[in-house]
Amino acid sequence: MSKRLQGKVAFVSGGGSGIGAATAQRLADEGATVVICGRRQEPLDAVVAQIRATGGQAEAVVADVGNEAQYVGAIEGAAQRHGRLDVLVNNAMAYTWGALDAMSTDDWHANFTTTVDGTFWGTRTALKLMKADGKGGSIVNVSSICGQLGTPWMAGYSAAKAAVDNLSRAAAAEGAPAGVRVNVVIPAVVETPATAGMLSDEASRKNTEKLIPMGRVGQPVELANAILFLASDEASYITGAALPVDGGRSAVLVTAL
Repeated sequence: MSKRLQGKVAFVSGGGSGIGAATAQRLADEGATVVICGRRQEPLDAVVAQIRATGGQAEAVVADVGNEAQYVGAIEGAAQRHGRLDVLVNNAMAYTWGALDAMSTDDWHANFTTTVDGTFWGTRTALKLMKADGKGGSIVNVSSICGQLGTPWMAGYSAAKAAVDNLSRAAAAEGAPAGVRVNVVIPAVVETPATAGMLSDEASRKNTEKLIPMGRVGQPVELANAILFLASDEASYITGAALPVDGGRSAVLVTAL
């Protein structure tokens, strides 16, 4: 490994599984001290153990990203313990499923607390810390193809992810003078616990893969590699970008052929 993040401190939300866990591992592989958070201790501990077993540095903090005090406290605490914050990855999300005309207001709001509010709280906190440190930094927000294209039965989640995209652009404009870069990665279908249901049988998987030009669903490490690039100094002149990492899914018009 090239140790692109040697000496840097990174914080990853939703780090107990899927994209968050893979991202934590890749950042640690490249030399970062990684702090992960999530709502359950056991999966976080498993990720930390794996990172340490491969020679990396990591620690876990139990925090609900949908709770402002917990999430802000977790990020600030990590910066205090390690003396700085160089990278923040807002990865945690939550969603509800159902038809728009049958959706309750509570279900609608449930899509925003973690995905939008959490991203706002995390981005705001990181901006303050990185500006105060005077050395800049990188914030990478994980969005979704649902925020780019209309998605039936996921109206609330789609709206929330679209909000993340434009929040990130505004944050990029504000952070740029202080050297704080803010970018977005946009996955489509990635093989994680969150998508296990839709990929649970061969027919469903094949139907999903037919819509992807590369003919397969993504793997968490493929998203993690993109996040690593945006977090690193190799992306030093990239801010306000929204990078699809989706096997070409968002590049094509779905037809009957």
